[in-house]
Amino acid sequence: MNNGLLLWVDDEIELLKAHIIFLEKKGYEVITVSNGADAIEQCQTQTFDLVLLDEQMPGLSGLETLQRIKDIQPATPVVMVTKSEEEDIMNQAIGAKIADYLIKPVNPNQILLTLKKNIHQKEIVTEVTQSSYQQSYQQIAMQIAECRTFGDWKEVYRRLVHWELELSSADSNMTEMLKMQKEEANNGFAKYIAKNYLDWVAPQDGRSGNGFSKLAAHSRKPQTDSEDDRPLLSPDIFKRKVFPLIDKGEKVFLIVIDNFRFDQWRILSQEIGDMFDIEEDLYMSILPTATQYARNAIFSGLMPQQIATMFPDLWVDEDEEEGKNLNEAPLIETQIERYRRHDRFSYHKINDSAGADKFMQQYRNLEQNDLNVLVVNFIDMLSHARTEMRMIRELANNESAYRSITLSWFRHSVLADVFKELAQSAYKVIITTDHGSIRTTSPVKIIGDRNTNTNLRYKLGKNLNYDARQVFTIKNPHLAQLPTPNLSTSYVFATGDSFFAYPNNYNYYVSYYKDTFQHGGISMEEMIVPLVTLTPRKR
Repeated sequence: MNNGLLLWVDDEIELLKAHIIFLEKKGYEVITVSNGADAIEQCQTQTFDLVLLDEQMPGLSGLETLQRIKDIQPATPVVMVTKSEEEDIMNQAIGAKIADYLIKPVNPNQILLTLKKNIHQKEIVTEVTQSSYQQSYQQIAMQIAECRTFGDWKEVYRRLVHWELELSSADSNMTEMLKMQKEEANNGFAKYIAKNYLDWVAPQDGRSGNGFSKLAAHSRKPQTDSEDDRPLLSPDIFKRKVFPLIDKGEKVFLIVIDNFRFDQWRILSQEIGDMFDIEEDLYMSILPTATQYARNAIFSGLMPQQIATMFPDLWVDEDEEEGKNLNEAPLIETQIERYRRHDRFSYHKINDSAGADKFMQQYRNLEQNDLNVLVVNFIDMLSHARTEMRMIRELANNESAYRSITLSWFRHSVLADVFKELAQSAYKVIITTDHGSIRTTSPVKIIGDRNTNTNLRYKLGKNLNYDARQVFTIKNPHLAQLPTPNLSTSYVFATGDSFFAYPNNYNYYVSYYKDTFQHGGISMEEMIVPLVTLTPRKR
């Protein structure tokens, strides 16, 4: 058994014989030298799994030797094992990116621990993570079967995302097992939506454009932690999350990242966690889970049909050519006015680096506002680019790679600069999204006329032809407070990881769109989305 090849550099190497025998019994091969020059020579002839290095040696010092070793083998972890407790030497060693710092006398188990940490961590983490997920598997399966409320589904989704992140970082072969469990959960979630959604959003008196619904009635109820009756939905965000903070005298910065999933938020949260106290929640996007419907519902505080009826000049129908989200600032204004408020607000949207630069130039002028709204479009653009560009599809060829690109973008984007500024401010920051997306793999056949919309996760039109067992259908759109371009219009939603494909040119369609990230339909990834409040720590 060979657990690794070690180089131990110490001018008193003879005194460490017992330690070396202990390590050899544990399966390590240990090469010893007594000075820096010999250590460098060894590193030039073979690659080590780890180097144990004394700082105080005659000739080349440990720090000088460290630098030379790093030049030859930059990826090899180096552990300082030294009598020196001088803080300056510790700082220099840490600055030179040592893997660990041990102060003599060390016991053999201390050394064994640092070897496990620096050589075997990946295998140990994978083994422990896989074992922990296996133990949780049955418990999660029971949880899925017993889900009754939105609170239940949030908890299941949180646990599934937790294991998705853990298993992907552990490079585990159990991701397939988790994928199947997510599919099972999404099947249950689709049934939950089919059973309850219309009750949550139906107009109370049967008319869809009157501006009053069960949804509006719910917002007047006393707020409770229970979401048994109805989840927090897109039109509730301002009423329930933004306005109450302003009423307490807080200045609010609302950041809406388009198409931002919970797993992507969890990755981003690790980047900003030391700057803010984080209060994390999830809410439910309305249907369709598409910008035109869900984001306009957030900004207006209304369901889509209510917007179309009350503010027809601000609603753009599916078949119109103009952009579907050009009226967001006016919609915010209508909501503020409808609640007879006088909040001073700004609205900005960042689509590219020029827009980012322009926003940062104006940042200092925003402090006078009660509310600042910033819409950031990168992730939605990434998911569309991944569909259309082979290179992007290769770069983001699975969920883990997709998250990785999102993280890389964030680190180098204006959003990172915005968070640094906000961390030094007095704002309450709310991060949310309009909807998420799901990686689609299963084609579902549908037939519609040429006026049918192009989205792959929902269709609206007349005379749509499909297998009703494979979809969720809203035959009477006004019951879901959705616009009805024609009397016979119905809405059809894909569930789970399916996507709609037309029978003509079917094979081309399927090969082009299979394994792409889409939104508009019913899944936990699209509908259960982050709603996070940040309070700056201002260190």
